[in-house]
Amino acid sequence: MIYTLQDINPKEYEGSLIFLYGDECAERNLPLGRRELESVKRKEEKEKSFVVGFDRLPERLYFVRFDSERPAPEVQEGLRRQAVEVLKMMEKDDVKDVALCGEGTLPEEMAAFVEGLTLADYSFDRFCSKDRFHVDQLIINSVYFTQEELDAQQRLWNRVFWCREWVNLPVQDLNAAQFAEELQSVAESFENVKCTVMDKRKIESLRMGGLLAVNRGSVDEPRFVVLEYNGLKQSSNQAIKQSPICLVGKGIMYDTGGLNIKPEDYMQEMKSDMAGAATMASVVFAAADNALPVHVVALLPLTDNRPGFNAYAADDILTMYDGTTVEVVNTDAEGRLILADAIAYAVKNYNPRVIIDAATLTGAAVRAISTFGIAAMQQNAGRELEMLKIVGNEVYERLVEFPMWKEYDELIKSDFADLRNCGNTPQAGTITAGKFLAHFAKEVPYVHLDIAGVAYFTKAQHYFRAGASGYGVRLLYAYLQMQ
Repeated sequence: MIYTLQDINPKEYEGSLIFLYGDECAERNLPLGRRELESVKRKEEKEKSFVVGFDRLPERLYFVRFDSERPAPEVQEGLRRQAVEVLKMMEKDDVKDVALCGEGTLPEEMAAFVEGLTLADYSFDRFCSKDRFHVDQLIINSVYFTQEELDAQQRLWNRVFWCREWVNLPVQDLNAAQFAEELQSVAESFENVKCTVMDKRKIESLRMGGLLAVNRGSVDEPRFVVLEYNGLKQSSNQAIKQSPICLVGKGIMYDTGGLNIKPEDYMQEMKSDMAGAATMASVVFAAADNALPVHVVALLPLTDNRPGFNAYAADDILTMYDGTTVEVVNTDAEGRLILADAIAYAVKNYNPRVIIDAATLTGAAVRAISTFGIAAMQQNAGRELEMLKIVGNEVYERLVEFPMWKEYDELIKSDFADLRNCGNTPQAGTITAGKFLAHFAKEVPYVHLDIAGVAYFTKAQHYFRAGASGYGVRLLYAYLQMQ
C-alpha cells in the first residue's frame, strides 16, 4: 500500500472516499447528499457506530460513524475494527485507490483507522497462484499527519508485516539456520544493529544444555542469535554505555512435541512456535528503523523439536547454561528449556535493566484468557509490567497479570535435580512455566509474556487475517518509546 498526504476537500474530491465522522457537527460539513444524509440519520437512531457505503458511480463513499465519547483506547480500537468493514466493502467494489478524511476526528483516531486498514490488508500470499485483493493507494488528508509521522508509522507497520511473514512461513522454508541468515541480512542494512550468530559448535562450547537437548532429535542444527541496537548516542560516532533492555524470544521453528509427540491435530500450526523470536527481532528492527533512543538486545534461541535421532527423553537430566540441573518430565515443554539458556546468558553477559521474554509457551494461557490478550507475569519488575499494561491498553494488545507466589515454587521442585521442566500437577501450567523461567533471571527484573493465544489465529479475528498476527510488536515498541 502506498500512503500519500494531500490537502483534501471531501465535497470536491473526485474519487472514492472514506469519511470518518466523530463528534456532532453541522450537516453542511458532511459530504452527503440529501438521501445519503437521511440514511445516516436513520442509522444514528439505532446505533452510534456504523459503516455505510454509498454508490457514486463510478466512485464510492464509505461513511464511518464512530462513538467519540468512549474512552480513547476503545474509540481507537473501534476504528481499527471499522477499517476492516471498509476494507471488505472496498474488496467487493474492487476499489483499490481511496482517499481518507473526516470531521470531528483527532489525529490519533485517524492514525488508528489507518493502522487497522493496514493490518487488515496484509495476507500471506507468496504461495498463492491467484492474486488477492490489496489496497494500492491510500491518500490521507494532510491536516492529520506530517510526512515524518506517517513515515515512522509505516516503518513500524512494515516490521509487523515481516513478523507475520516469518511466522507464517513453513519450516521447510525457514529453519533455524535460514532464519538466522535472514536476521543477519536484515541487521546488515543498519549501521547500528549488531548481529551475532552462534552455530552448534559455539552453543556446545557455551554448554547450553537446554537448547542442545531440544535440538538432538532434529537433522537441522540450532542457532543462537543475538541482535543488539544502541540508539543512545553520546556523539556522532560513540554510543553511551548503559545496561540494555534484553528481549528474549522463543524460537522453536517447528514443534512436534518431541518424543511426547502431540496428539491428533495439535501439531497443526506449530510453524508458529517461533513467534516469540520473530516478535523480538521485529521490535529491535523497528527501534532501529525509527532511531529510538534506547539500548536493546534480543536473544533468540532457534531450533525445531523433533522425535528423531537421539531425541531427548522424559527422565533425562539436563545441565543448563548457568549450571542448574533440570529433570525432563515432558519433551513438549521444550520452549522453556531454550528460553532458560538465553535468559541465563543475558544475565551473565549483559547486566540487563530488565529481561522481557515473549513465547508461545502454554495452552493453559489460551484456556485461561482465550485469544483476547497476553498472560503476563513478573519478578522484581512491578514497574515495568505496569508500563507494559498501560501501553498495552493504548495499542489494544492487552495484558492479564498472573501471580508468581512463592507457593508455586513447590510445583517445579524435582526429587532428582534442581528443577522439573513441568509442574507436578496439571493446574497452574502457565504460572509454573513462568516460575521455571524466573529462576534463571535471578535478581534481574523479569517479565514473562505468554503469547500463545494471540500469536497465530486459526480464523480471522478483527484486523488479523487467519495466520500470524504480529501481536506484541506494537506493544513492545510503545514500551520502548516510554524509556
